[in-house]
Amino acid sequence: MNNITLSAVGVLAAGFATAAEQSRPNILFILSDDHSRQAISCYNDGRLNQTPNLDRIAHEGMRLDNVFCVSALSAPSRATILTGKHSHITGLTQLWDYMKRAPTVFDNSQDTIATYMQQAGYQTAVVGKWHLNCTPRNFDYYNVLIGPWGQGEYFDPDFNENGTERTYTGRYVTDVITEESLRWLEESRDREKPFMLFVHHKAPHAICEPDQKHKGMYDDVVFPEPDTINDDYAGRLAAAASDQRLDKWTPYVRKAPKGLSPEKLRSFVYQAYMRDYCSVIASIDDNVGRMLNYLEKTGELDNTVVMYSSDQGMFLGDHGWYNKMFMYEEPIRMPLLIRYPKEIAAGSVSSTMILNVDFAQTMLDLAGIPAPRDMQGKSFRPAFSGKTPADWRDSFFYQHYGEWVAPHYGVRTDRYKLIYFYNDPDHPEWELFDLKNDPKELSNVHNNPEYAGVVKEMHKKLQAVQKECGYMKEVDDGVMMRWRKRLADKKRWEKNK
Repeated sequence: MNNITLSAVGVLAAGFATAAEQSRPNILFILSDDHSRQAISCYNDGRLNQTPNLDRIAHEGMRLDNVFCVSALSAPSRATILTGKHSHITGLTQLWDYMKRAPTVFDNSQDTIATYMQQAGYQTAVVGKWHLNCTPRNFDYYNVLIGPWGQGEYFDPDFNENGTERTYTGRYVTDVITEESLRWLEESRDREKPFMLFVHHKAPHAICEPDQKHKGMYDDVVFPEPDTINDDYAGRLAAAASDQRLDKWTPYVRKAPKGLSPEKLRSFVYQAYMRDYCSVIASIDDNVGRMLNYLEKTGELDNTVVMYSSDQGMFLGDHGWYNKMFMYEEPIRMPLLIRYPKEIAAGSVSSTMILNVDFAQTMLDLAGIPAPRDMQGKSFRPAFSGKTPADWRDSFFYQHYGEWVAPHYGVRTDRYKLIYFYNDPDHPEWELFDLKNDPKELSNVHNNPEYAGVVKEMHKKLQAVQKECGYMKEVDDGVMMRWRKRLADKKRWEKNK
């Protein structure tokens, strides 16, 4: 598809608003928060849990195995998905502005996929977790969670429905998001137009609170521990300095018996967390089933592109951690399942390297809408055949801007990963991992003479991907100011607590 400007998209809109609109597919994009692909049974052969309705999307469509986010933090990733741009371009790089001492806010004057879909005649709606601390724009209908940090609550959640605040007393958030999405589909949309509906779940964001139906369903399960749960972080200074360790996770540590060794404490917290985590995912899975069943009943399922993903992955005890942010495999890998029988054969699997920056352009492509020139992704629609296009990317740029974890950026290829931690300009730290020989990322070989040639090549690749995505050094100068401010605030809090 040829890229065109926004003004040209507007000119085309009138042409789309015809009787032929119903031939264009609907878009149903279901997004969860912190859902590691390890906790979807079609990805892990049911090793941790069972997700039959998510599996249905894969079995009737495609499972994509090499999908990555370009920054593993919720709000920045969501802004990237909406705009098709890297975080340094969207301006949303963190959750908290340490200079203003306030949550960061997405500049909603920016055009997003909703802008182009709406102008081209689609009905647009978003229900659930918005998490961008601004009012959704260019959505015909929105009903989004409000509350501290835009996170919302699992029980009795508060929502902003097209400017009116509502509290769903006695209700569970995953059910509410699904039911309000179904209500919009059934009662409020213009059925003469195709729709783009974003269903954004809060779950399984910690601290996970299961509903009554699923609470206790894993109480008798002993989850297999990751091989790296007792990682000693040898040769990885930033990893050793991280405080997102299971044995420091206060809400769960408080529940542990006294006197446990660090290893046993990690095991206790891991099991307790996984019981809660998999229980709230079970609720997501049930509700995904409700969405699929509705579309099947109305006869719209096969003309709807159904996509399921998460804003990033998650450490599930890997390296002894919870949370995300590091440029290690568990957080940067995203699940992505797509059902669209008109183009995707049932049971397909793709190994094409896909990024969250590609999502917007792909949805536009499927809707027959040319993408604007300033989007930085690529439509991965050609990968629906199960084959990777000859001219496809073989590497990508990642950056974390320093929240909880030291600021760093890097480049990943199919085999190698180079990471640069720049929080200490006088003592920068480089990490290089050989993902073929060290898939668990335990051995930093950056200073290993046997990898001298690889190091040289990866540094060149880093410069190339930075240039490609418009990396700006001035953004990093601001990152360092905020990082130092964060450390000062943390020291002051620890001194006064």
